[in-house]
Amino acid sequence: MKKTHINSFIKLIVGCWLFFACSVQKQIAKQAQQSILNDSNFSVAHVGIALFDVEKQQYVYNYQGNKYFVPASNTKLLTCYAAMKYLGDSLVGLKYIKDENEYTVKFTGDPTLLHSDFKQHPVYDFFKKNHDNITVIPADWKAAKYGAGWAWNDYDADYMPERSAMPIYGNTIKFSKNRNAIIAMPKLFQDSILMLADTRQNNFKIERDENANYFTVKASDSKFTGAEIPFITSFDLGIKLLQDSLHNDITAIDAEVKNIGWKNLYSQPTDSLLKTMMHRSDNFFAEQTLLMISNERLGYMNDRKIIDTLLKTDYAAMPQKPRWVDGSGLSRYDLVTPQDFVFVLNKMKQEFSWNRITSILQTGNQGTLKGLYKNYAGKIYAKTGTLSGVVALSGYIITNKGKQYIFSLLVNSHQTSASNIRKGFEKFITEIINKY
Repeated sequence: MKKTHINSFIKLIVGCWLFFACSVQKQIAKQAQQSILNDSNFSVAHVGIALFDVEKQQYVYNYQGNKYFVPASNTKLLTCYAAMKYLGDSLVGLKYIKDENEYTVKFTGDPTLLHSDFKQHPVYDFFKKNHDNITVIPADWKAAKYGAGWAWNDYDADYMPERSAMPIYGNTIKFSKNRNAIIAMPKLFQDSILMLADTRQNNFKIERDENANYFTVKASDSKFTGAEIPFITSFDLGIKLLQDSLHNDITAIDAEVKNIGWKNLYSQPTDSLLKTMMHRSDNFFAEQTLLMISNERLGYMNDRKIIDTLLKTDYAAMPQKPRWVDGSGLSRYDLVTPQDFVFVLNKMKQEFSWNRITSILQTGNQGTLKGLYKNYAGKIYAKTGTLSGVVALSGYIITNKGKQYIFSLLVNSHQTSASNIRKGFEKFITEIINKY
């Protein structure tokens, strides 16, 4: 074949490839218009869409992908990546120094201690075995109990427990009804309940005092089916709760010990915490996870400092520098772009195994995706996010043709139901899976 013919053939192949690539991009843009942008549910909202080809490492669609949005619980993706990188295979539940048969210990922010999600509790077992020879000192805590921008009047909402250095029982109390009696778990709070309603009927609710661990049973139009209410935390209360569970005293002193010779006592597999955090979108787990990352990297727990550190290191190459203020996304101060989430998800895929990622993220009809993508298990792995006026979804999709894309869909200021927004997302995503 002559050289001119070879060159012509190469040009033809390249031309066909470019035509196909442009054609796919145009088709995806058309689909975005039909499923989302022209949908009346999105008409008054701010919308950002980014779709990234993993194999080619390039965007195939961008609509305001460089604009900032309140991301809600998509923020947990930032926390999750850092946890996968810095928390190792297992969580550090306790740090200790042993001098002959005496232990000096300090807590590390691990949220799993006596949490009902976990069946085994190595830290509790350690105290059970050695309680007579343990002295607890305050942890390296330099954080606040709430994140910046959290809603102050959500103090007794089950999704907003206080952050603390020594979490126990998830920093919440579970209230249930046994016949006509209200039962508190942990039992230490049983005498802190004030009855102002007749519990023989189920029309009542339980509220906590804003500034104290006092709980009032009040009449309500709604049926009581149980309640989980955060308690006000403190070092002393944490020790009392642990003593009450152990039925033994524990020595605790307000002292400081130099960071020399500390050893780790591990509690749970890291990914077991991360999976629950992502599937349930658990704010408490996310906040404590970020503080544990801080403890491992900086030697103390401070959400602001570890966020600043991560933004200057692991996330320094983000397309747009986010305003990131908490681990969970409860705050409306958080501002992140769709392209930033694509960056994090791409980085996650490059550094960790696909099996690990898919064991942590939820797929179709799981977790907060329950009822969505029912026929697409194994085709989508993603994190949801919801606040009033905010719906977010970012993750991975594998198409029927074997293509893999990373996507981020962020919507702010919508005036419809979150369900309507999610249906628009689902229509767009499933069309891509089916066609490309």
